[in-house]
Amino acid sequence: MIANEDLKDDIGDNHIATSAATPLRPDAFEMSDDQKIEAIKKDVESILNTLGMDLTDDSLKGTPNRVAKMFVKEIFGGLNPTRKPGSSTFENKYKYGEMLVEKNITIYSTCEHHLLPIVGRAHVAYISNGTVVGLSKMNRIVDYFAKRPQVQERLTIQIVEELKKVLKTEDVACVIDAKHLCVNSRGIRDIESSTVTSEFGGRFKEEHVRREFLDYIKLDTQF
Repeated sequence: MIANEDLKDDIGDNHIATSAATPLRPDAFEMSDDQKIEAIKKDVESILNTLGMDLTDDSLKGTPNRVAKMFVKEIFGGLNPTRKPGSSTFENKYKYGEMLVEKNITIYSTCEHHLLPIVGRAHVAYISNGTVVGLSKMNRIVDYFAKRPQVQERLTIQIVEELKKVLKTEDVACVIDAKHLCVNSRGIRDIESSTVTSEFGGRFKEEHVRREFLDYIKLDTQF
């Protein structure tokens, strides 16, 4: 048992991903959002009571409900498949054949090991094979998969795999550069470090195509 607990700590402290898919139970959506909020509210009350907080204080009275609503409706809202963004595609009538890059997409996610924030930027690109997707949809796909307990490697893969399905092409790439508060604010407390992950599909595995994409995202965009 001790060895098993040590292994769990090692996985969490070293931020190791154990699966490419978000680990969800089969009954994950049997409860309604309102039922989940009510259950989580009681759990948060229990945590705060255990810590010795006075929940009769005006500042704390609403905290359990606020946290529960935030978990279900906001920061973990991407767990619910009904919130998955629709991704209408369009014919590439203007025959644009070069890569399209959407860079500096803001990421707010949550580390699944310590439930602390992950904050950073995603850079996403694809090469059309006859189909294009609205630019805002790329941002929405990133946001949807970010809004769940995450591991950055998994998030990077999920974004690429979803865009492959939507665009019906393997030629998709994603690079994420993010700070993890579980590293920055606890443990080693290294406030300067960030984590970079990448996933390259199809033609982006070719050196010259990958290099072109990486050069694009290094551009200093100012307006």
